Amino acid sequence: MSGQSITDRIAAAQHSMTGSAISKAVCKATTHEVSGPKKKHLDYLIYCTNEMNVNVPQLADTLFERTTNSSWVVVFKALITTHHIMMYGNERFIQYLASRNTLFNLNNFLDKGALQGYDMSTFIRRYSRYLNEKALSYRLVAVDFTKMKRGIDGVMRTMNTEKLIKTLPIIQNQLDALLDFQANPNELTNGVINAAFMLLFKDSIRLFAAYNEGVINLLEKYFDMKKNQCKDALDIYKKFLYRMTKLSEFLKVAEQVGIDQGDIPDLTQAPSSLLEALEQHLASLEGKKTKELSADNRANTLSNAVSSLSNTGMSFSFSSSRMDEKEKQQALEEEQSRLQALKNQSKWWQLARKKVMYTSMCMCVLLSGLESSTLHPMASMPTMNVDFDAVFGTKASNSDVKPSAGYDALGDLLKPTVTVHTQAPIMAPHTGSKLLASDLDSSLANLVGSDITLMSDMQWTQPGEKKLTGGTNWQSKTMSSTTAWSPAPLPPAAPAPMAFPMTTPQVPVYGMMGGVPVMTQQPMLYNQPVLRPTNPFTPIPGAQMQFM
Repeated sequence: MSGQSITDRIAAAQHSMTGSAISKAVCKATTHEVSGPKKKHLDYLIYCTNEMNVNVPQLADTLFERTTNSSWVVVFKALITTHHIMMYGNERFIQYLASRNTLFNLNNFLDKGALQGYDMSTFIRRYSRYLNEKALSYRLVAVDFTKMKRGIDGVMRTMNTEKLIKTLPIIQNQLDALLDFQANPNELTNGVINAAFMLLFKDSIRLFAAYNEGVINLLEKYFDMKKNQCKDALDIYKKFLYRMTKLSEFLKVAEQVGIDQGDIPDLTQAPSSLLEALEQHLASLEGKKTKELSADNRANTLSNAVSSLSNTGMSFSFSSSRMDEKEKQQALEEEQSRLQALKNQSKWWQLARKKVMYTSMCMCVLLSGLESSTLHPMASMPTMNVDFDAVFGTKASNSDVKPSAGYDALGDLLKPTVTVHTQAPIMAPHTGSKLLASDLDSSLANLVGSDITLMSDMQWTQPGEKKLTGGTNWQSKTMSSTTAWSPAPLPPAAPAPMAFPMTTPQVPVYGMMGGVPVMTQQPMLYNQPVLRPTNPFTPIPGAQMQFM
C-alpha cells in the first residue's frame, strides 16, 4: 500500500468544503501512505497550537477520531502526529490531553487485513500506552520532564526531599512505558515505525537526563534522610540501575538502525560499593547489626558515585543539546530554502509580468493598425483600372493644353474601380499615433489640391451653363492609357438616325473571349433632345448594362 487512498482524498475534500483547515491537515498527516507524516503538515499543526484563536480540543479530538480507523497505518501515524505535537507544540495541547478522562484506548487494537497488520498492531498498543503515561505524568506534576530545565540549578537538582521521592517514581513509570516499546532492528522495516522510534529515542535521552539528575540529588541527601525516606530512596536507586541496563539495550538498537554515533550518549554506572553503603546505612537505621563504613569511606564512595552519574548526566545533556542544535539548524536551513524559493518565485512573477506587459503592448499595436486600416480602407485594398480607350476602340482628342501625365480632371468621381476579391486587404503597418494624424492631413491636402486643380484646368465654352457635362464643346484632358476615359465620337459615316423609345435603349455589351475584352458597338441616336443624368455611369431607366 503506497500513496494516498481514495478515502484520504475524499476526506480531505470534505474538510476543504467545510472550511476546516485543521481537520484537513490532520487528514493529510494521517493518510494510508506507508511513510511518516509529512513535515509540512506537522509544522502547520504546531503553528496552529501557538495561535490563540485555534480550538485545541478540536485538534485533539480529530486526532483521537483518526485512531478509531481500522488501518494500522492511519492509527500509527495519528499517534506519531500526537507525539510530535506534544514534543514541539504549545503546552496547551498536552494540558488538554492531561485534563481528559480517557485518552488512547488501543489495548485491543488489531489489524487483520494488512500485510504487516499483526506485527505493527503490537507496537501500536505499546506506543499508545507510552503516550497515555506521558499525559498522565503531566497531570500529576504539571510539567513535561523532557522540557524541564537541567543542570546544577535545574529543577531536579534543586528539588526538596519529599517532592523528589514522589516525583522520581513518576519518571520511572514513564521511562518504563518508553522502554517497553522493545523494537528490534529487524522490525524497523518501514517509515511509519521508524518515525515513531526516532521520537521515542529523543524522549529517552531527555527523560533519562532528568531522571539521572533526580537520582544524583537523591544520593546527595540520602544519608541525611529519615528511615522511611531512606527505604524509598534505596528502592528508587535499585530500579534506576535496572533501567540503566534496559536503556543501554535501547541505545544499541538506535545505533544499529543508523542514528548518528555522536547523538548516542555514554552510560556510566555508579560503582557497586555505593549500593552496599546505602544498604548498610538503612540497616543501621532499622537497628540491624551490620558492618558500618567509616564516614570517610562513605563520603568517598558517595563522591565517586555522584561523579560517575554526573558524567552520565553531562553526556545525556550534551546529546540532548546536540539534537536541539541540529533541529534548530535544520529549521534555519528550511527557512532559508523557503526564502530562496520565495525569491525565485518573485523573480518568476516579475518575468511573467514583463511578458504580459509586452503581449499587451503588441496587442495594442495590432489593434491600432487595424483601426487605421479601417479608417482608410481604399488605401489598403488593391484596385484594377479599366482601359476605356481600349474598350471603346477610340482615342481621346488631344487638346492644346496638355496636362502632366496621370492628371485626372474629374478627380475620383468619374473613375470606376473594380475591387479584386481574390486577395485579402493588406493591413498597413502601424507606426504610432503620428501615422493616423499624417494620413488625415495628407488626405485632406490631396482632396483640396485636386479640387483647386480641377477648377483651374477645366475649359468651359459657356460659363453661364452649369451642367456637369460641360456643354456641347467641353472636352476632358488626355489621360494615361490605363486610367483615362473619354466619350467616343460619332463615326464619320453614321446611318440615318432611327427613332426608338427611351424605355428600351441599346447599350454596349462587354464580354470576355479568350481573356481579351470584346465590345459590340451600336450607335445611340435620339430623334429628340434628352436630358442625361449627371453621372454618365448611372444606367438609364429601362436600360441594362451587363459585364461578362
